[in-house]
Amino acid sequence: MDRRNLALDVAALAVFLVVANPALTGISIHEWLGLGMFLVFFVHALLHVDCAVEILRGSIARPAWGRTGNLVLDLLIVVVLMAVTVSGVMVSGAVLPTFGWYAQGYYFWDPLHAVSAKALLALLLVHVVVHGKWIAAWFKKRNGDKHE
Repeated sequence: MDRRNLALDVAALAVFLVVANPALTGISIHEWLGLGMFLVFFVHALLHVDCAVEILRGSIARPAWGRTGNLVLDLLIVVVLMAVTVSGVMVSGAVLPTFGWYAQGYYFWDPLHAVSAKALLALLLVHVVVHGKWIAAWFKKRNGDKHE
């Protein structure tokens, strides 16, 4: 993990916490920022794809609960992120009308969006906690380098 990746990750989490609370931003800004967050998470995934490939290889070569659990957690986050994004677009009151579109099925998409958004928040918190040791080690290494 380098400084740029960590900065992107921290910024993504901070913006997500704002986006996750539409009472702070209003629905229109919530929707547009939500689409932006989808792009940020996509970039995050691209920056960490080498790590995911290593974890996958390691899980296949030497199965371990920690590695496999981390991979499953990351895959769950991707699936839930897709559910949040698709359902959010489908209930959109600002983004879709901008393009002259309207989606039917509000009574399906709205509850799905609410549940998947809460699940995403919970999974991201678990993700941060699981990676907390790596983050702490990175800061410790960085601070150790400065004192030498």
